[in-house]
Amino acid sequence: MSELHTPQAGEDAALDDDVVALLMRQHGDIRNLFDEVEAGSGDERQEAFRRLVRLLAVHETAEEEVVHPFVRRNVTAGDDIVDERLREERSAKETLSALDGMDTKDPKFMPQLLALRTEVQEHARAEERYEFIHIRRSADTSTLASLAKGIKAAEAMAPTHPHPGVESAAANVALGPVAALMDRTRDAVRKAMGLD
Repeated sequence: MSELHTPQAGEDAALDDDVVALLMRQHGDIRNLFDEVEAGSGDERQEAFRRLVRLLAVHETAEEEVVHPFVRRNVTAGDDIVDERLREERSAKETLSALDGMDTKDPKFMPQLLALRTEVQEHARAEERYEFIHIRRSADTSTLASLAKGIKAAEAMAPTHPHPGVESAAANVALGPVAALMDRTRDAVRKAMGLD
């Protein structure tokens, strides 16, 4: 299975032009990768887990750089909504970071993976309910397309491993090379969205 869903004819335009459709598709891809990790064994499980780690890391970085700032600026009580999502992300990143260093054959791996899956699914439902609906309601077609471009740019530059405690631009400042990567990510987002 590929890391991200490959759009079929006619589907690519919708994903290119609608940030909510793009993010919802990624939530589906994440669920599918959890299934692959759970069903796999040996090297197959390890490879599926590597893809899951990368997809989760880039997806959350993209949301932190594009979705959360939009919600803070454009949604009533946006700061509260985003702060709660960041708390959820931090918890999931801590669990994922612990799993990232673990052998997938370790008997502790599957119980922790299932705990992570529960956290990630609850977080995704909260994003869909408290962020995505508001984005759809408050953004016109061109804004949805601009945000989608920002998500794609962030994903192209995002780290491939989770960094707990890096849920905001301010927290990135103390991280040296990671901060430089995040700066490049923000620059790529701004350029893709025509904000530079």
